[in-house]
Amino acid sequence: MLKKCLFPVAGYGTRFLPATKAMPKEMLPLVNKPLVQYGVEEAIEAGLTEIGFVTGRGKRAIEDHFDTNFELEHQIAGTGKERYLDSVREVIDSASFSYTRQGEMRGLGDAILQGRRLVGDEPFAVVLADDLCLNEDLGVLTQMVQLYKQFRCSIVAVEEVPTEQIHKFGVIAGNEIKPGLYQVTDMIEKPAAEEAPSNNAIIGRYILTPDIFDLIRDTPPGKNGEVQITDALLAQARQGCVLAYAFKGRRFDCGSVEGFIEATNHVYENVYLPKQAAQESK
Repeated sequence: MLKKCLFPVAGYGTRFLPATKAMPKEMLPLVNKPLVQYGVEEAIEAGLTEIGFVTGRGKRAIEDHFDTNFELEHQIAGTGKERYLDSVREVIDSASFSYTRQGEMRGLGDAILQGRRLVGDEPFAVVLADDLCLNEDLGVLTQMVQLYKQFRCSIVAVEEVPTEQIHKFGVIAGNEIKPGLYQVTDMIEKPAAEEAPSNNAIIGRYILTPDIFDLIRDTPPGKNGEVQITDALLAQARQGCVLAYAFKGRRFDCGSVEGFIEATNHVYENVYLPKQAAQESK
């Protein structure tokens, strides 16, 4: 049964300095809610209620966020301000949270490997909080969980990106087995545009089977001395099956300043304001 979701959150967030000098980038607010909470809510919606974080130095605020703050709650008890905590209280009540540290920044593959002590030998999802995925219907993880129940193999979410951006992503090639679903035949991490096998770029949503851990352990460091999850997934695809899914919904790259501002404006206009209007009409 798929019930665990891993959040690698050890990165430094250097593109947002100096804001991220003392605050985790995952805690940057989209209007009134930190970025990481959107990802956790997406996981819970998909039935993934055992949440694990692979953290690093300076990430304590994430752990504090998904916990009770007795002093704050005592101060605002009985006032109209209590409702501002409703969403995070619901998250805390709906899931369990565990934490481990990635002692050295050695890439996403290594971060996932460190998460083995949290997920054990079970299938699990991975969410990169930098990628905010919104959908008015089913969330991206919910869509992927439904596919996993059918195919029982590792799945990566992909979307078509412009050729000039292809060098920022892992890119797949594959055989389309039905509209929007590919059996992966090749993966390349951050290729030059002329070397990319397609425009289908991997984004920050994965479902992985537990044999991926041994494959990561056997994967030598790649670009920048980092252990790339794409290398391990390619080995898995060659040994068995990895699927790539062109998800339904909209993705915002909140790892970049431009994408973060775009996401903030979208959430303010399409999520925050409608919710405020609904509350005021009660």
